[in-house]
Amino acid sequence: MTNKLCSIGVILAAVAPFNANALGYKTDNFNFSLTGYGTAGIIEPNFDKPDFIGDFRVRGQVMYTPSDTHAFGLVYMIDEDAVYEDNWLHDAFGFWQWRGVGRIEAGFTDSVAHKLGLGLPDVGGMRINHDSLIYRKMGTGGPVIANNEITNGTDALRLNIVSASRNNIQYGVSVAGITGDYDFGVDAGIKIKQSSSKTKYAFSIGASFMNHLDDYETATFVPKVTADWRGQLAIGTNIQYNSWIFALNGRLIYDENPIDVAADGITAGAGISYDLLNYTLSLSYIFSETGIWHDEFKNHNDHTALASFRYKYSKYIDGWTSVGISRAEPFLAAGLRVTF
Repeated sequence: MTNKLCSIGVILAAVAPFNANALGYKTDNFNFSLTGYGTAGIIEPNFDKPDFIGDFRVRGQVMYTPSDTHAFGLVYMIDEDAVYEDNWLHDAFGFWQWRGVGRIEAGFTDSVAHKLGLGLPDVGGMRINHDSLIYRKMGTGGPVIANNEITNGTDALRLNIVSASRNNIQYGVSVAGITGDYDFGVDAGIKIKQSSSKTKYAFSIGASFMNHLDDYETATFVPKVTADWRGQLAIGTNIQYNSWIFALNGRLIYDENPIDVAADGITAGAGISYDLLNYTLSLSYIFSETGIWHDEFKNHNDHTALASFRYKYSKYIDGWTSVGISRAEPFLAAGLRVTF
């Protein structure tokens, strides 16, 4: 079922660019848009026994703008991760946007700390900034913190309040509950950015608290966690100079009294990318260590490095190849991505 739906996502993305007029509809105060991508490729762990990679994301948004100041909308998004977990949505929420003031979101979506976070550059198709396909295909050997940005999942009913960007600063808070994964969660984030000069930069910091984790799945490839509570802190920075982008980020997770397994710890990452005409190259490295706060559990660490190359054939189509190492095992991957 999963492979079929992945293929459907790839086919939809492949067809969409040739019907671009069907991807959006706009009147004076009504706008509908459909965006997404589809990726099809292969990965060869240890340069042997190739395995299929299927990834997709489709996002629809309807927005009503009664005036220049206010806008109301609905968002629905489905992706390969959601389908892999037998869900039929990743995002499903409504929003009210007040120009110059901010935005309120209510429904099922990522938290403010996640949305204001900063990831690592990656031009390949292994999705290193969100439940990376590397670990799903290569295995982990133990719990791995694969996302360096704070994430509390999208299965809880959540309210996000985020400000508009003023004086290069944007901030927000969110609360979540009504879920079987934890009693409630709160988080906050802030992003500072400068994009008007030759050297552009951004810095973000976020914090999160979740109470009474009950079989909470932190990622699709690690054991579920039960603990009294979880605290998180994440920082990130991006610097762009001409065609170069440099990035650093890290995340700290602490679980109070975890049962059976420790999936908390620290992770840190660094990356760089260079863009020249239709060619882009990126290098990224992620370190993860779990179990460091609890003597009763064994520590587990992982080093993952990835080099990716992308050639953009057109506005909608690009090809990519990646080579990397994880769990001390090398791998090679390549694929075709279609964006609409």
